[in-house]
Amino acid sequence: MGVSTKNWAGNQRCVPTAVHQPTSTDGVSAVVRTAAAAGERVKVIGGGHSFTDVAMTDGHLLSLDGMNKLLAVGGADGCDVTVQAGIRLFELNEQLAQRGLAMPNLGDIDRQSIAGAVSTATHGTGAGLGNIATRIVGLELVTGDGSIRRADETTDPDLLRVARVGLGALGILTEVTLRCVPAFNLHAVETIEPLADVLADFESVMRSTDHVEFYWFPGGRRVQLKRNTRTDAPAAPQSRAAYIRDKWIGENLAFGTVCRIGRRFPAAAPKIAKLITSSASERDLVDRSDKIFCSPRKVRFLEMEYGIPLESVPEAIGRINSLVGSLPFPPMFPVEVRVSQADDIPLSTAHGRASGWIAVHQYIGAPYEAYFQAVEQIMNDYDGRPHWGKMHFQSADTLASRYAEWDVFQAARTELDPKGTFANAYTDRVLGSAVVGAR
Repeated sequence: MGVSTKNWAGNQRCVPTAVHQPTSTDGVSAVVRTAAAAGERVKVIGGGHSFTDVAMTDGHLLSLDGMNKLLAVGGADGCDVTVQAGIRLFELNEQLAQRGLAMPNLGDIDRQSIAGAVSTATHGTGAGLGNIATRIVGLELVTGDGSIRRADETTDPDLLRVARVGLGALGILTEVTLRCVPAFNLHAVETIEPLADVLADFESVMRSTDHVEFYWFPGGRRVQLKRNTRTDAPAAPQSRAAYIRDKWIGENLAFGTVCRIGRRFPAAAPKIAKLITSSASERDLVDRSDKIFCSPRKVRFLEMEYGIPLESVPEAIGRINSLVGSLPFPPMFPVEVRVSQADDIPLSTAHGRASGWIAVHQYIGAPYEAYFQAVEQIMNDYDGRPHWGKMHFQSADTLASRYAEWDVFQAARTELDPKGTFANAYTDRVLGSAVVGAR
């Protein structure tokens, strides 16, 4: 048997039959061909930042850490970048910066592989921008029998559209071509604002500049509002000392300490939450885009995130605020609220609608079930779609009606992986069986 593998949060573990570390597409194909011929399953793990068991398996586990090269830069404007799918986002960001390029939008964590990020529809915030997968204009995929398929905007565009968000259920991404943009700086302004004011004019606030999000402790009356605006101004970052104070000491060391206290003494958690809210600082700086988008995350937590119609967010936040007092254990983390543009990817959580994103978290080791389940019940009332890499309690039966092109994805799955080589417990639950006629 293989060595036990776990995700970043430590809430998902598996013991695969074998772990493989291919360095080429042909190497991936060889593993899949051998496993498929033996009727064995295959999964790929990237940075391990999914909170679900989407990458867990008792079969063959592939790490693509050896496939992290930037392969080509091209396209009409020189902004199309082809990379091996195992490259981590922080590696990609540095490679792009060296070439005067950047991703137009990112989430706040950069430890994921590009394959894992796009396959779960990972996103940042920006009313005029889609998730990371919307930037894919070409890809290479190893299918369930080990065959290698390639797709771009002119060759097999239907496969390109559906495979950009595939949960690892259609095949193994080995290369992706991303449409990037010329490098840019962001002017970051972080302020403390009344929650009521932000919600009263929610859509205007979230559309007020390129990238807007806010953090709010349930039960609190104020939010930390972050506005990031593209600028031609030169970088004027925080000093090293200020960065360490805010990002490493404030957001990680000190926050982790108070979370451990709250976990040990839950009655003190509401007071701790107020203390953290009151101590949040305002910031105003300019820096390279990825340095503004992404922050170090050393405090371990569990997370659930839902996308709902943009206009429904204020009401949903009010309902979450109302339920907090009834929870048996208080939340230890703030709620994060973001927005994104609609897209046309069949299994994207923003398919066909501009989306507001509500992410709830709980410190690792603290009870989370009652909180997450109660929030999920609220999200269900808005046809909420859970982030594919974050915790939720949905199944194929509850999700199918929330995706207008669910059957398009299922048809692609049947074609590309008819024997369920890439299936696991998670895909069986949220997508149903991959094998035609199976129960």
